[in-house]
Amino acid sequence: MKNNNVFLEKLRSSGLILTKQRIEICKFLFDRKETFHFTINDLQSILRKRSNEKISLATIYNTVHTFKKKGFLKEILINSNSNSNSNYFDTNVSNHHHFFDESTNELIDLKDSDVGDIKIKKNITKKKIKSIEVLVRLAK
Repeated sequence: MKNNNVFLEKLRSSGLILTKQRIEICKFLFDRKETFHFTINDLQSILRKRSNEKISLATIYNTVHTFKKKGFLKEILINSNSNSNSNYFDTNVSNHHHFFDESTNELIDLKDSDVGDIKIKKNITKKKIKSIEVLVRLAK
């Protein structure tokens, strides 16, 4: 496990008040070797099972969205099979692409090198491309 100071600094730099619950969320998100994808509901379910702290959905939601605004998480909006929007979050904030398995609702990383050159022919006046992210949908 990493030093608690790493988590405390992430929380402080986000402008969040330090609480046991937020430290627990931060540790779960960032104290790992591999990056991962999650929804707010996934995170709530996981934290409920593994944490001794009672963490409200509002605390999880606010903490995750604050981390996203600060650049610690990336949000990926996916219109799922059920015609409802699902917000996924990614602890890998580098430019990369994804597979989305529609049968399992799983988001899987694709490296930039896994996708060939993408050429955009249209320009929008007074705008520049910030990033290009490909989402490849998988079905059975």
